[in-house]
Amino acid sequence: MSELKEKLASKIPAAAQRYAKIRKEYGNVVIDQVTVAQTAGGMRGIKNLLTDISYLDPYEGIRFRGYTIPEVLEKLPKRAGAEVPLVGGFFHLLLTGDIPTMEEAEEVEAEWKARGQVPQYVYDVLRAQPRDTHPMAMFAEAVISMQRESIFAKRYAEGMRRDEYWDAMYEDVMNFLAKLPTIAAYIYRMKYKADTPIAPDPELDWGSNFAHMMGVEDPRYKELAKLYFILHSDHESGNVSAHTAHLVASALSDIYYAWAGGLCGLAGPLHGLANQECLYWIIGLYEQFEGVPTKEQIEKFAWDTLNSGKVIPGYGHAVLRKTDPRYMAQREFALKHLPDDELFRVVSVVYDVVPGVLEKHGKAKNPWPNVDAHSGVLQYHYGVKEFDFYTVLFGIGRALGISANVIWDRAVGQPIERPKSITTDMLEDLAKKGKQGG
Repeated sequence: MSELKEKLASKIPAAAQRYAKIRKEYGNVVIDQVTVAQTAGGMRGIKNLLTDISYLDPYEGIRFRGYTIPEVLEKLPKRAGAEVPLVGGFFHLLLTGDIPTMEEAEEVEAEWKARGQVPQYVYDVLRAQPRDTHPMAMFAEAVISMQRESIFAKRYAEGMRRDEYWDAMYEDVMNFLAKLPTIAAYIYRMKYKADTPIAPDPELDWGSNFAHMMGVEDPRYKELAKLYFILHSDHESGNVSAHTAHLVASALSDIYYAWAGGLCGLAGPLHGLANQECLYWIIGLYEQFEGVPTKEQIEKFAWDTLNSGKVIPGYGHAVLRKTDPRYMAQREFALKHLPDDELFRVVSVVYDVVPGVLEKHGKAKNPWPNVDAHSGVLQYHYGVKEFDFYTVLFGIGRALGISANVIWDRAVGQPIERPKSITTDMLEDLAKKGKQGG
């Protein structure tokens, strides 16, 4: 048994007992009230999901196992000469809640490397698709095709005990995560680079190897890849991709079924496609003014966008009430490595201007930028200019958080998710009675 799995196994019994005790002793305690707006408005803000992997604080941003993004980037182990931590160490943190040693982080990297061989039939499935198939559809197809490898499904069919569910899910997750960078890079090279795949480099870590297989020559892209995957890994359980994967897995579906569903949710324009919408807006701004615009020009452009009934992409967030720390981490990377990039300069001026415009406009609860306002510009700088591939990058990173969550779902015995629906007539009746105080 690996050190990571052994450490995880030691934490599960107490966590499972704690979870069971909460359900048994406090099951009837009311902790929140649901409004008509929440019922009819996408369940926004209802406290009805449980996860210890990450928490989104409105003012501090995302915390991974209690650590802020700056703390994660500072405390996790890095290889010599690297500025961004190993993704394997980050996954160790997501699973256990502990900051790993370098040895522990490298063990995860080594385990992924040993499990990383992609079955030939996955490539056959991808190559059977028309080349104009969307890369997210290809990615989801590749993931679901590997379901035949599921250890969880095989052991469940053999009569696996409930307290072993997490163990089988762990094995599937480690096999699954090990292959994702190779599959995604293969899709990129097949679809956009004349079908010229690049073999993995056994000397590179999980994140850097993805950059290598993409064919981006600038070594700083290896650091960006690791940063991108860490920043996009998890964002509580209520977002569409995370919630979908949790919901599918709650039926005791394996990680392949669960994340294929999550990827389909991530592909939507209100979720994972947002980063490319932001880049379209930035490029449109740059092209209209034939260069980096002035603050006055950006202010007019922003007002024109708002007055036409559109939103300014990349600004505002359902929960955050300050600048997204994920945006700031990417901004710091850009200031260090590409300060003179013209599109980054546009992003910087927009950052100076747009929050003030949105505050005057008065309709945005949060006028500050989120992660999507920056990520596309960084990919574009390093030559990854195929916008429809950006969501695949998101999907690689988000798989880390999803995987940690579904292991713990099985470890503590979270049940199948089954909320109750009511009819519109019932909702109206309840609303009228509530308003009358009856």
